Amino acid sequence: MQYTSDVEAADALGQAYKKLRAEIGKVIIGQDEVIKYVLISIFSNGHSLLVGVPGLAKTLLVQTIAQALDLDFKRIQFTPDLMPSDIIGSEILGEDRNFKFIPGPVFSNIILADEINRTPPKTQAALLEAMQEKAVTAAGVTHKLAQPFFVLATQNPIEQEGTYPLPEAQLDRFMFNVTLNYPSFAEELQVVKNTTSTLQTEVHRVLNAQQIIYFQQLVRNIPVADNVLEYAVKLVSKTRPDSEFATPQIKRLLNWGAGPRASQFLVLGAKCHAVINGKYSPDIEDVQAVAKPILSHRIVRSYHAEAEGLSANDIIQQLY
Repeated sequence: MQYTSDVEAADALGQAYKKLRAEIGKVIIGQDEVIKYVLISIFSNGHSLLVGVPGLAKTLLVQTIAQALDLDFKRIQFTPDLMPSDIIGSEILGEDRNFKFIPGPVFSNIILADEINRTPPKTQAALLEAMQEKAVTAAGVTHKLAQPFFVLATQNPIEQEGTYPLPEAQLDRFMFNVTLNYPSFAEELQVVKNTTSTLQTEVHRVLNAQQIIYFQQLVRNIPVADNVLEYAVKLVSKTRPDSEFATPQIKRLLNWGAGPRASQFLVLGAKCHAVINGKYSPDIEDVQAVAKPILSHRIVRSYHAEAEGLSANDIIQQLY
């Protein structure tokens, strides 16, 4: 995998993205936006939170992406009685009378944290260090995780009884908060046709771990014009009610704004969005294209916004 220049490598990433979309599209009908954001988060070395009602193929989507990327995949079903050691792993007394560490499912490339809001904060927090440091600590020893490493968590927005909302600190670790919607009539027709017959689809490998790590580095190397950087940081500043950039309307609609991590993710996401669309440097449109899923879970709406029925995305739209 030798490219003579970053331009050639950027073209290769654009081609790989198109192939990935085609392979994933064999199994997942529709959900184009969701697939786009998940792939951007992977190439930006971030994590994604998928929010949607049951039966919208969230698990299947993650499995298919893992197949196309030729990565090790583990699924953790979060339940109220799940313990941190069930995720990280635990020490056991071996036959030689010494303790040895048995790694948990977090030691994988892609982790599907299914229904992450079903488990208490103590267990949710077990993923915090893994997501941020790409390592876990057990019995005072730090164990590095395999690279690349992504957490794709799912959350059911309907049934809130017996669930534990994710704390803000953990929500902030997710690059994207992606909402899955019901498929259109034509898409659902296609889904039913494909899944109620003997049709077998094979997903071919497009990239491997080494190539993904290379492309993640490439995305970071992409140059950004100062005006685009300033636009991204100013966009985040506008969400903070006490900021000089916040309009009176925003001060009325928001209680809390996004932190600096949002600015970092906006720039990284814009870089990746530019490359997969054949550009070598992001512009303001690229920042706007990734703004909603990056900011929506980082702002806290006020009573006024809720009373007027304004969603987080409606408010973000007013910031452009």
